[in-house]
Amino acid sequence: MEPVVLVGAEGVSPGVVKAVSVALEDHELIKARLGQGFVGDRFEAAAALAEASGAAVVQVIGRVIALYRRRCADQPKRARINLPS
Repeated sequence: MEPVVLVGAEGVSPGVVKAVSVALEDHELIKARLGQGFVGDRFEAAAALAEASGAAVVQVIGRVIALYRRRCADQPKRARINLPS
């Protein structure tokens, strides 16, 4: 699984939180990478992202944070493209 969100030098900004929330709506389990320009504690960044997006921190390995947020049962699933066999 590749990281889908990159946290840059600005840290946990509203734009990053929005990107994490959108990614969690699509995938439930995502990875976020702390870029080379990120300055700060990776565990604090993980906690801040989780709190702001309503997710749980699954794991922090190096500069990669895994987050999980269960999809609401009443939330409609997005339409998928069906390819002919």
